[in-house]
Amino acid sequence: MDEYFKLLGVDENCTEEDAEARYLELKALYGEQRFQEGEAGNAAAKKLTELESARRDHKENVREKHFTSADSAYYTEIENQIKKGDLTEAQRLLDEFNERNAEWHYLQSVVFYKKNWTNESKKQLEIALQMDPDNQKYKNSLDKLNAKINENASKTFTDYSGNANENRAREYADGERQMGGDGCFDFCCQMAICNILLNCCCNCR
Repeated sequence: MDEYFKLLGVDENCTEEDAEARYLELKALYGEQRFQEGEAGNAAAKKLTELESARRDHKENVREKHFTSADSAYYTEIENQIKKGDLTEAQRLLDEFNERNAEWHYLQSVVFYKKNWTNESKKQLEIALQMDPDNQKYKNSLDKLNAKINENASKTFTDYSGNANENRAREYADGERQMGGDGCFDFCCQMAICNILLNCCCNCR
């Protein structure tokens, strides 16, 4: 019998949902009991450690059953296409999968990231982690992606518009010079009109 089910105290043929519910129940129980004084607290802490370790082993066994050697070779080919920069071919290979497991969603997130589709990449990583919550590769990737998103969000408006502000300042200065040109034109017109009037006055005499 799987050690995980043994620690849970459930039948090996129970559903994953029932096993998960029992796991959460025992995790909460041992998590609370471990703060007790003396041997009782130590025993609860030990049980919690055993439970977590057995769960990781169980998840790994389940993943190996669903992750066949054919899938592994196929995913390797997708990774190679991504490394080559051929995202079109990588996406084509991904689209050929009918059953999409956690690794599929992870590779899809990589393709989206390479296309600078940050939000879509994050969604795929989150799905991968939901399907395989103990996968450290997925966790690290999501942490790095969140850090990048937060860094971009923290940039101020002036970080993006500094050059635009300089351009507007230059445009304003050019406008002033242009306005000065218009003023000169108006002054010349006024002088010409005055000369005409003076000539008229002289002729009238």
